[in-house]
Amino acid sequence: MEIVERRENPLLDRVEIEFRWDHPNEPTPSLPQMIEAAAKSEPGADKKLVYVKNVDTRFGMSRTSGLALIYNSTDSASIEPEYVVDRHKPSNDDVTIEAKEEPSEQDSGDETPFEKEGGDE
Repeated sequence: MEIVERRENPLLDRVEIEFRWDHPNEPTPSLPQMIEAAAKSEPGADKKLVYVKNVDTRFGMSRTSGLALIYNSTDSASIEPEYVVDRHKPSNDDVTIEAKEEPSEQDSGDETPFEKEGGDE
């Protein structure tokens, strides 16, 4: 990750970092990867207070740019909209995906949905 511009915003108690990430022969970095890299670029930053916005990967290019907002306290970060906070919460996607792929004991796959509901007898 390359820092294009770093601005301190004392009024909002945060550091704003514009970044560019070249990733040839690799997929676009995930949100957790961008948060991790932004937190590493600012000494003493807490990953829970890093919000990545305005992420843009141009079609056909392996370059991603965006804006990372690194807050100094939870109170300062409270100005972020709820949907942004929800997007940045750690998720258990890997566990959820695995659970969806494995059929449950009740779902043997032998019955049709009509038969599962009881159907007409």
